[in-house]
Amino acid sequence: MLSEGTKAPEFTAPDQDGNDLSLADLRGNWVAFWWYPKASTKG
Repeated sequence: MLSEGTKAPEFTAPDQDGNDLSLADLRGNWVAFWWYPKASTKG
């Protein structure tokens, strides 16, 4: 887990359309990264 104020590490992940998106592609913009745990798990 990252501490508050820590810069996010570089990563590339698929977007909702299956296209690769890198954190570097969003540099200079506000970014909210949201994910959810596997269905049917507590959290």
